[in-house]
Amino acid sequence: MTAQLLLVRHAAHADLGHALSGRGGGGLTDRGRRQAERLATALADHFRLAAVYASPRRRAVATAECIAAPLGLATVIEPGLDEIDFGRWTGLAFAALEGNAEWDRWNRARAEAAPPAGERMKDAVARIVATLQGIASRHEGETVAAVSHADMIRGAIAHYLGLSLDHILRFEISPASVSRLELGNGGARILSINETAA
Repeated sequence: MTAQLLLVRHAAHADLGHALSGRGGGGLTDRGRRQAERLATALADHFRLAAVYASPRRRAVATAECIAAPLGLATVIEPGLDEIDFGRWTGLAFAALEGNAEWDRWNRARAEAAPPAGERMKDAVARIVATLQGIASRHEGETVAAVSHADMIRGAIAHYLGLSLDHILRFEISPASVSRLELGNGGARILSINETAA
């Protein structure tokens, strides 16, 4: 028996494209709220969701609540879906990180590099993979949404495809996008990557 997991990246927030929010940052912008509402409508039209899980970050919870509320579901906060801990980089503008040797190495060698005083990518991926396996085992034969973050979703996809984490930036994971996979005793199957609501 398998479960279908919809890996949802949270919708747009104020830091998007400007700063590394990491485990900081606020909720959704007005544009992000509209994205989340469009996504919620699309998911309700195409899937019968049994549960909605979310990273504890405000932007993820707000996205998950948009998806869950019209279905009469409660959002379940799942720490294993949390963003990577970027350590001392948390909250820094991308412009401030440009030219930083550690930042350059992080973006070139994710399989081994780590942010200063932060979490290694492979540890973050181990965390989300264990979390997804646990969710799948609780929802055999069902479809559930799991709202997380771009790099976490990229890392999970790379894991299930057997790809090096050094190449995860090749995957586009847009705000309010969905990547679908099936997980079960027979292993994992990627169904789609980075689907967005019209």
